[in-house]
Amino acid sequence: MVIATLLAEALLFIFPAYCANATPVLVGGGFPMDFGKKFLDGKRVFGSNKTFRGFFFGLAIGVLVGIVELLIFEYPPLFVILPPLGALLGDIAGSFLKRRLGISPGDLLPIIDQIDFVIGALVFSIPLSIIDWQLALVVILITPPIHLLTNFGAYKLGLKKNPW
Repeated sequence: MVIATLLAEALLFIFPAYCANATPVLVGGGFPMDFGKKFLDGKRVFGSNKTFRGFFFGLAIGVLVGIVELLIFEYPPLFVILPPLGALLGDIAGSFLKRRLGISPGDLLPIIDQIDFVIGALVFSIPLSIIDWQLALVVILITPPIHLLTNFGAYKLGLKKNPW
């Protein structure tokens, strides 16, 4: 497969997940998804940055982007929901891991912070049978620089407290 085509397919495939993951930065806040509770280790389950408002707005935007792509490209109908949902749950899993490691919300955990949501989106997309190892690899490779660049932009715009 030509590299440019593979790159374009990777970006189209992962775009709803990117949008779902970015939306909570814009509309987050509100009631925490862990209800302020602590896990068995005495640390918060997810932390205060994972909120119901951010999750549901992120899912809604990811689904809307998925619908637009579904109308243009020949994706299976479940494409609308699975990658955005997987992205959000992957991000939550990353937060769970960070709390277990004693890393505060918003603090950096290199690599995990950049790909947790993509791993979630890829795993949730397996039933769609539209990804192969090449597409998955390209998505994993292009995401960290894109993620870091967009987070730095959000930081410069005052939307995030940290540039990562």
